[in-house]
Amino acid sequence: MPESSTINQRPRGLQMTLPAKGENVAVVRHALAGLAEEIGMDEAGRADLKTVVTEACMNVAVHAYQGGPGPLLVEALPDEDGLTVTVRDEGTGIQPQADAERDSLRLGLSLIAALSTSFAISGGVDCGTEVKMRLPLHGGAVGSVDGDPVGMEADLSDTTELVTDRPELLGPVLARVVGALAARRDLSIDRVSDTVLVTDAIADAVPSRFADGRVRLGLDDREEGIALRIGPMDPGAAAQIRAELEVPDLGDSLEALADELAVEQSGEGEYLVIRFAAAP
Repeated sequence: MPESSTINQRPRGLQMTLPAKGENVAVVRHALAGLAEEIGMDEAGRADLKTVVTEACMNVAVHAYQGGPGPLLVEALPDEDGLTVTVRDEGTGIQPQADAERDSLRLGLSLIAALSTSFAISGGVDCGTEVKMRLPLHGGAVGSVDGDPVGMEADLSDTTELVTDRPELLGPVLARVVGALAARRDLSIDRVSDTVLVTDAIADAVPSRFADGRVRLGLDDREEGIALRIGPMDPGAAAQIRAELEVPDLGDSLEALADELAVEQSGEGEYLVIRFAAAP
């Protein structure tokens, strides 16, 4: 991918990097549905969005990597008229034809083109594939082929990485994603509600802790539970966030709803880590 196609260091919406596994397609779908609802996309538009995102991401999960899951990179850029979504892999690339034996919508990229107001695919042998889709705020689009590809830097971590410079998007996206992961780990309805309460409070508290306005966090999904890792931040930022979790009227803190809340230090800065244990 030419250097000129790489996005700049300040995303204008939301970026996600996560392992290209079938079960992670739902994570992307939940995240973008929360974003779409926040920007005013109607129900039909959100249905179209879920469909095209599922198809593009499932193709990456099934076809892009031969020796195990590599990175699935997703970028969503909202504006006053709609949402532009880019899905990229770093493997052999997705397949333009439907595969009747795979677990997807089985309708191929033609469905993406039909539901998008613009659609572009680029890439080459062993250098990854990139699909860029434009969805309007109102569903029922007629597709056409247009647009230039947008590049993203790959991260081979097993953690889902979220980056945004739009603080108003953090709450709905984070609530949807963490709620979906909590349910996947068989947390009770009460515990899922607890995770959403904590992440809502976190979404309000963290944007001001990043001096550049670019919120960075990771979601680690393991058999033992899920963990939210916020940072890197400047020293003392984690303590400020913990203070904002206090609920004076109740004489307690939302911190008590998590199984663990810890501050970790690294050469990059300070991290706040919140963990929710899976059901035994």
